[in-house]
This record gives sequence, C-alpha cells and structure tokens, in this order.
Amino acid sequence: MFALAIFSASAINNSVCKIQEKFQLNGLYKNGDFIIGGIFEISFKINIPELSFRYKPKQWTCESFEFSVFQWAMTMIFAIEEINRDQILLPNITLGYRLYDNCVKLPVAMRVAAALISGKEDEIKDYDCRGPPPVIAIIGDPVSTHSIAISRILSLFQMPMVSYSASCSCLSNKNEYPSFFRTIPSDTFQVKAMIEIIKHYGWTWLGAIASDDDYGQNAIKTLSEEVKNFGCLSFLETIHKVNEKGDVARITRIIKESTANVIIVFTSEVELKALMTEVVSQNITGKQWIASEGWSTATTLATKENFYSFGGTLGIAIRRGEIPGLEEFLCQIRPNYDPDNNLAIQFWETLFQCKFEENAVKSNLTTGLHDYNTCTGAENVTGMNTAYNTASDLRYSYNVYKAVYAVAHALHALVFCDSGKGPFENNACADIANIQPWQLLYYLKKVNFTNHLGERVAFDENGDALAIYDIVNWQLDNNGRVIIKNVGVFDKSAAKVTDLLLKENDIYWNLDSKLIPVSVCSQNCPAGTRKAPRKGQPLCCFDCIPCAEGEISSETDSIECLKCPIDFWSNQGRTECILKEIEFLSFEDAMGMTLTTIAVCGACLSVAVLAVFIHFRSSPVVKANNSELSFLLLISLTLCFLCSLCFIGQPSHLTCKAMHMVFGISFAMCISCILVKTIVVIMAFKATLPGNNMMKWFGALQQRCTVFLFTFIQLITCIIWLTTSPPYPSKNTRYQNGKIIFECDVGSLIGFSCLLGYIGLLAGICFILAFLARNLPDTFNEAKFITFSMLIFCAVWITFIPAYVSSPGKFTVAVEVFAILASSFGILFAIFSPKCYIILLKPEKNTKKALMGRVPPKK
Repeated sequence: MFALAIFSASAINNSVCKIQEKFQLNGLYKNGDFIIGGIFEISFKINIPELSFRYKPKQWTCESFEFSVFQWAMTMIFAIEEINRDQILLPNITLGYRLYDNCVKLPVAMRVAAALISGKEDEIKDYDCRGPPPVIAIIGDPVSTHSIAISRILSLFQMPMVSYSASCSCLSNKNEYPSFFRTIPSDTFQVKAMIEIIKHYGWTWLGAIASDDDYGQNAIKTLSEEVKNFGCLSFLETIHKVNEKGDVARITRIIKESTANVIIVFTSEVELKALMTEVVSQNITGKQWIASEGWSTATTLATKENFYSFGGTLGIAIRRGEIPGLEEFLCQIRPNYDPDNNLAIQFWETLFQCKFEENAVKSNLTTGLHDYNTCTGAENVTGMNTAYNTASDLRYSYNVYKAVYAVAHALHALVFCDSGKGPFENNACADIANIQPWQLLYYLKKVNFTNHLGERVAFDENGDALAIYDIVNWQLDNNGRVIIKNVGVFDKSAAKVTDLLLKENDIYWNLDSKLIPVSVCSQNCPAGTRKAPRKGQPLCCFDCIPCAEGEISSETDSIECLKCPIDFWSNQGRTECILKEIEFLSFEDAMGMTLTTIAVCGACLSVAVLAVFIHFRSSPVVKANNSELSFLLLISLTLCFLCSLCFIGQPSHLTCKAMHMVFGISFAMCISCILVKTIVVIMAFKATLPGNNMMKWFGALQQRCTVFLFTFIQLITCIIWLTTSPPYPSKNTRYQNGKIIFECDVGSLIGFSCLLGYIGLLAGICFILAFLARNLPDTFNEAKFITFSMLIFCAVWITFIPAYVSSPGKFTVAVEVFAILASSFGILFAIFSPKCYIILLKPEKNTKKALMGRVPPKK
C-alpha cells in the first residue's frame, strides 16, 4: 500500500505542467466568469536588453507613459464593469479582463499575445484542461503590423480578435485572417473619404507620404490606384524607420521644391513628429495637408508651434462618440500594489511625479538616487488636466467601447442559445462550461445592435465596421489655442446621394487669401481646347492646344477635339459646331446685282441695235452687212447676255442644266453667225473678180443652213451631255472650310470640255479667216471688225481659265459671268458700233455711192 501511494503521488506530480518563465509585462487584471483580453500601446519607449546571449537576456522594459492611450485601456474596463451591472446583457455573468501594454514594438506585442493565450496560472494540471480558454476574445492590437502577426497565430485557435485601431485594408482578407474583426473602418474606406474630399475641391496635383509599415504602404497603394483615375502624384515618399533622419531631410526638400500644394500623409503621430518638426523649422507654408486617422486628432502635433505650417489641416478621424459616466469613472482610479495591476502604479507615479515605497526601494538599489516624492495613493486625479481624464473627444476610446460590447453581445447570444435551436451540429448550442473560441467567433460574425447613441454596430462579410468617419480641421479658437474641429462626415453605410457632407463655412484654410487652395499641375483647359501632355511629365501636366478649324471641344479638359459634321463648322471659340454659311452668287448681294444690271443692259443694248437694224433694214449699210445674219447675230447676243442670269441665284437642277445648255447654244449660234459672215465677206471679195460666180453657191439659204448646222452640232453635244451625266447642284466644301459653296457641278468634265472646245474651235476658225481677210479693200472692212471682235473674245476666254481656277467661292461664278458679258460686249461693240455710228450719226455715209467709194471729196 505504501509503494502504491508513492507511485500514485509520482504519477500526479508528472501530470502537472509548469510554466518555465513569465514575461514581465505591464497590465491590468480582474477575474471573472469569462475573461476578455486587451492589448494597448501605452508606452512609447522601450529598453532593449543586450542580446549577446553570453548569458540569459534580461526582460524588455517599457517607458514613456501615454495618458491618452491609458484612457483607452480604462474605457475597456469601464465597458466591462458597465456590462457586469447590466441586468439585460449577460445577466448573472461576470466578465473579467486581462490587458497589457505592447510598448509599440512587435516583439512585446507577440509576448502579450502569448501571455493572453497561455493564461495566468503557473501550473496546469490534467484535470484543469477543461472550461473556457484563458481569454475568450482579445480587444486589440491597435497597430496593423502587430495585428497581422497576432491574427495569424490566433487563427490557429480560431480565437476572435477585435481591433479598435488597426485599419490596414489587408486585414479584410478573411482567407488569411479569419478571426479578425475591427470597430474601425478599413483604410479602403479612409482612402475613399480622402478621394471624395480631393475631388470635391478639384485637386489633381498631389503629394503623398506614408510610413514604412503595412498601415502606410497598403493605404498609399490604394490611394495611388484611385488617384490615377482623375489626377497625378507629384511625389510618393516613404518614411523608413531605419534611416528616419535621412528620409526626413530628403522628403522636406521634395515638399519644398514640389508645386503640389496638397499633401496626403498616411502615418502615425510618432513617425510624423520628426518630419513635422523639420517642415516647421524650414518655414514651409502654403501647403494643404490631408491627415489620415493615425495623426489627424493627435493633440501632441496640433500645437501652436506647428500651426503656421500645418494649420488648416483636413483630416479623416475616427467617429467621435459619447460615453456617459466615463469621465467620473476615470477619476475613481486608485493604485493597487499588485503585480497584475502594475499599469495603475505606473500611471499614478507618472501623473503625480512620485514613487511608492516599494518601487522607491527598487529604484534606490538600481540607481542609488534618493531624490523623489513619495506617493500616498490619496492624490486627486480630478484636479489634473491631462489627456487621461478629458472625455470630450472620444474616438479610439469609443471604438474600444464598441468592441467590448460587440464581444458581450456575441457572448450573450452564445450563452442564452435556445436548446435544440443552436447553430452548431444537430442544432446544438455551445457548452457554457466548455466554451470554445470558434463558437464565439460564429456569433461575433452575426453581431448587429444599436448602442445608446443610436449608432448601429455590426460587421460586414470581411469583419470590417461600418464606414463612418468624421472630417476634422485644425483651427485656432478665440483664445489662440489649436483645436481640432469637426467640419463634416463621411458615411458610406447609409444610402445617400453623396457620402461626403462638409460644412464649408466652418473650414479654415491656412492661406493669406483664406480661400480654398489650388493644386493643379496645369490649369483646366477651357472649352475650345484640348489637353496635350508634356513630354517626360505626368499626365496631369499638359498644355492647352486650341482646336483646329472645323473641330470643337464643348467640355473642359477635353482629351481630343471632335470634328464637325460635313455641313457644320466650328464657331470662333471652337466650342460648338454651327451650320456653315451657304454661299452662292445671289441676286441680292452687290456683285450679283451689278452683274445682273450689266447683263440686262447688254441684252437691252442688243435689242436696241436689233431695232435700229430692223428700222434701217433698207439702208445700204444694213444690206451690205448681210441683214439676215446680223439679225440672227443680235438675237444670239441677246441670248448670250440673258444666259448669264442663269448663273446668278441659288443653283437648282433646272438652272444647272439650263445655264450650260443656253450658254453653249447661244454662243455657238453667235460664233457661227460671225463665221458665216466672215466667209460671206471673203466670198463677196472673190466674187468681184471677173468670171467668178461663187456667191450663187453660198446664198442666203446656204448661210442659214450653215449657221443651223454649226449650232445643231452644239445642241447634239449638249443633249448627249445632259443625258449621260448632266450638271447638278452641289455643296462644295473643298476650297473654303467655313463655308459651303453652293454651285453647279458640271457632272461630266468631258461634256463640259466638248462644249467649250467646240465654241473655241469655231472662234479660232473665225479668227483665222478674218485675220487672213484683214487686208481687203477699205470698203469691205467687215473682216477687220470681225478680227477685232474675235481677238477680244479669245483674250477674254483665255484669261478666264486661270481666273476661274483661282477664284474662291461665289467669285468663281462671277468670273464666268464676267467672261460671258465681256465677250458678248466685245462682239457687240466691235461689230455693230461702227455701223450704228454711220446709221445714226453719219447718215450721209449710209449710201450706195459712199459704200462703193464713189463719193466726191469735199471742196
């Protein structure tokens, strides 16, 4: 029996698991039915021991106590105590807490996570491996990089972690961080809020600075992608923790030299402090700073010393909330000299600059100094004006408060599950005596409640909180103190027309003009111009190039100019397409009226000459000049004058056909008459020779038939032309872009060439014959007049060709009309003016004797 007792004792002793060593961590602790863990960055300085490993390294120790963060930790305790007093939420269940300081360093944060997972007991026996875990959930870590590392470990145990400050968008990946939740929105939404502000004020030329961690780098990557859609980054810099001084000097120089007036900074207040100091020391002003939530509400940075350079900063801030009773609770803290609650001791000694007797002894042994005040524990916290007991601007504290209540609501749903209606296998509920973290994780995903402020607390499918931010602005109050004022809100959770609401009149702009700053590499290109990128520069840097003629841009910052439709043209400002001016030689304009008047006068003059010839048809002059051909020639000249009127006025299918047909036939008849007259003159001279009876073969009938034949040939040419490819009205835009030349297109160039060529052929033959007959006796000087008229005719139409080709618009038609009128007047005056002169002014010469040269000379 004795041997058996010894063996049993030995077996029991071997079943005990002893912790080899504990981490020396600063924390607060209270026991309860369920323990909630917490991680806070209360100390901002750490003493790293020697790591030569020649002997066992000492523990890491933390210094530089931060009162504002200690308020966050106390808010967690306040929320737990409030829940414990609540008779509706988790009744008859007491929550406990265990929270630690991570000293802003990842190694310490990992030690804190290990301590929370492993528990407080020094020894763990086999029969103790039941019941809930040491902590059922962890509130924290505030740092994104720490949260990434800790979440990877916690995901092995499916233990929930609810952060109140880690905002890296990477943590939304549920495949990598399945047990991570947060009451702060993801940086994806923070970037969206910034982008909305930037777009609202039309800033397109930006600078960006980020910290060298997951928080800064992920946020700045998302920002860069968003900015590409509407603007450019002048610079993108990173503050590295390894070479901070070198980075600060380089970044400050870049800020000073850059033309970007809006700078976005994603970093924490600790990492920004050195850069801010350097910017202030170099007196860099005129920059509009956009702050991330990591430093937008940092009172240590929003000081009067920094205001000259950083005043007017617009920042994205965590949603501010009110927690009734928190301020009174914070003032009730009392030190308890307990190793598990050493943070309260540190807080007290830092706040009142004193030491408790127990710590004083240790300090004397370490440093040998005795100059200190002794803490009594009865000091008055209420009278101290610090960030700890100021509860007027609760942002991160409010997030902590919501995180604790989210865990409590999940735990309440788990504990008070209706038997047989549970979510787990076989509709089972969780065993309260043996709760597993993954079971609480299930209920945490389903959390959805409204707190005392009327704000809904819930998580989306990625474990992210609803995206609501305050927009803050650094200003001076009436007393000259720097305040961080709420000037708007960004609410992505509500279905609204716009997510961004700003109180424009409340925003302070730190410029001499007090106007909204402008930050563009190039000013907007107005309507009527297009953007032309500058070589080697970002797309936001461009020149404004006026649109070419016939192209427009109706919007600002147009990338390209749009070409106007064929019947339209750009206005003077190149902002809209207007209907092109339709130009043709009309009867209303001055040139048309002038040419019409000349044509009518020419026709009237021809008719008048015809009337004279008819009246004096029996006179020798008329008879000697072949009166029948003269009558026909005058009729054709009248038609030549009148056909020019077809060229004036708006072209139509009828006028286009008529103008060329009448022109061709009338001129063919006119030249045919002159040609026959020339032939008659030559034959008449030949007929005066003895034995020559040539005139009987070329009498009046033959003359009429010849004129008809020559004219008929032109008529056939016109009929073939008008049948195959007739002239038609067309809108010509080739020569004048801003105008539509409404003209008659000849249709077939061959047909038109044949018409003109035939007239030219007749005129050429007529000119040659008349030229050869120019030396006939003076009494038969008709050949000289015909030669002169043909010389005028040919000269006019030869000069017509280059003038016709080079004349723009309606002047082309005017040149053609002028050629018709000039050649018609040339024939009329050259041939008929001498005869009219004799008939009307020298009747004594209008006798047969005078014409025969038998008039006796005057004495």
